[in-house]
Amino acid sequence: MSQGQPRRPQQLAGQGENQEPIKYGDVFNVSGELANKPIAPQDAAMMQTAETQVLGQTQKGGTAAVMQSAATRNEQVGVVGHNNITDIAGEQGVSVAETDVAGRRIITEAVAGQVVGQYVQATPVMTSQVGAVQQNAITIGEALEATAKTAGDKPVDQSDAAAVQAAEVRATGSNVIIPGGLAATAQSAAAHNATLDRDEEKIKLNQVLTGATAKLPADKAVTRQDAEGVVSPELRNNPNVATHPGGVAASMAAAARLNENVNA
Repeated sequence: MSQGQPRRPQQLAGQGENQEPIKYGDVFNVSGELANKPIAPQDAAMMQTAETQVLGQTQKGGTAAVMQSAATRNEQVGVVGHNNITDIAGEQGVSVAETDVAGRRIITEAVAGQVVGQYVQATPVMTSQVGAVQQNAITIGEALEATAKTAGDKPVDQSDAAAVQAAEVRATGSNVIIPGGLAATAQSAAAHNATLDRDEEKIKLNQVLTGATAKLPADKAVTRQDAEGVVSPELRNNPNVATHPGGVAASMAAAARLNENVNA
């Protein structure tokens, strides 16, 4: 199992001298209001419960463990109470989503809609030889199919379309937009959605990306360079200059991390 590692509370020892709270932005790559909120004990408890429900147990060194460690320290120095919960976490909740793609599990953990941890777990695939295990690198098409599951209900906007186009270019090696292809479909969906007010009437990501592998004329294993090449256009075309939790960029980054671990 792999994940983008948060900075653990003990690495922030300097804050303990002046009893400043450990905030979400100190240990996770989050922004906005959440980044400035101290991690509270009940936040950690919610994440522990969510991890246990989805994964069967709290992950050693995982998101819930890091949150618990930070919350315990915040409670010890008196900046939060044992029953405290961060208002934004209480209102918007925490989540642990699991997606199975080509024999792999992508697990995305979020607080108030912002991703605080993403794990990729390779599931052994048995071959005809008893006891043999086959592990293949995740392709760009498979990463896009993962997005259809992790963020499938999200209405397609210009940031999604730009990310899909970048992914298609990376997969095919051509800058030419394929008529009727994934990028063209995503651009049309974004343009259509921009004319509508009601989300329920808009075209969703799963309508564009389901079966993405079959819709690509060429495909390739996701590399770190591919992931970085998709993050930039998604950020540039988002008014909040942020990637969407579980979106195209997030799925590409998760796939690249797993591929690096498999090839290590």
